[in-house]
Amino acid sequence: MAEYKRQRYLFMTLDPVHIGAGGYHLGRVDLSIVREPGTRVPKIPGASLHGAARSYAAQLYEKPEAAGQSQENVADPDRDPVCYTFGYIKKSKQEETKAYSGVVSIFDAHVLLFPVYSMAGPVWVSTKARLEEAGFTVSGVPNQWEQGRAILSWDRKDPLNLGWLMLEVEGRADVDLPDQWAGDKFWDDVRNRIVLVADSLFSHVVNSNLEVRTSVSIDPKTGAAEEGKLFTYEAIPRSTFLTADIVLDDYRTGTKDRPFPVEKTAQANPLPGGKWEGPLDVVNAGLRMIEWLGVGGMGTRGFGRITIIGNPLEWEYGKEDQL
Repeated sequence: MAEYKRQRYLFMTLDPVHIGAGGYHLGRVDLSIVREPGTRVPKIPGASLHGAARSYAAQLYEKPEAAGQSQENVADPDRDPVCYTFGYIKKSKQEETKAYSGVVSIFDAHVLLFPVYSMAGPVWVSTKARLEEAGFTVSGVPNQWEQGRAILSWDRKDPLNLGWLMLEVEGRADVDLPDQWAGDKFWDDVRNRIVLVADSLFSHVVNSNLEVRTSVSIDPKTGAAEEGKLFTYEAIPRSTFLTADIVLDDYRTGTKDRPFPVEKTAQANPLPGGKWEGPLDVVNAGLRMIEWLGVGGMGTRGFGRITIIGNPLEWEYGKEDQL
């Protein structure tokens, strides 16, 4: 019988993250980043997380050939945990090609708490709807309030600026997160510096406070900057919190070629990070390597690292109310 589970991860960026949108010009920025179509809020596409997780899991398993688009060099993809998890293309001796879909779906990571400079120091901006949708509990917030006002997670009566935008303070709210994410050192620094704004204002605050950097192309012959090759690019800033869902559709559960559990790599070495009991452990191992190796572009410029906060929330199909 197929196995269906859903996990929700809470991430925090350790560096700026640049997931390019194709290199077209947008206002003051030459290289813009991917955004949600409806809200224009930046995001990290699930495809980017999927590619990085697969590549890093294959490296941990010491079989890098399992990370490519084609698995022709994988001797037995049916018994490979990375191929089983993310899918593979298999060619038989008769040159018959079979494609097997992966058993996990990795969805886009959406901005949850966005860091902004203020006169009170750094604060993290969000909305009541985004927090509650992610699994947070928000209390003390009225159903409606004026767009030009903000609700804080600490006591303050004076107006507060979010970058260039000055907002009156409406009141105070309490924000609590699920137990699986609680107790993290990063969250402890943020929980008393949260600013809630109206949904209609959130996109403006985020897009006005993205990190924008300037670089120049270098002539390999001279080692100097090339004439007219100055360009700018934007990124999701450091210490942004995001959430992403991962769904397990293990339609091959119970089959004889299921390669789990896995305790050693393909080279018979101890598996870094511990045993893989199933596909979700493979994904988790790959995602945790992003904290070391990063995701997206500009990696050689110090971009891309993301860390996982706590442990993922988990639901089993038909038992969604278990948390």
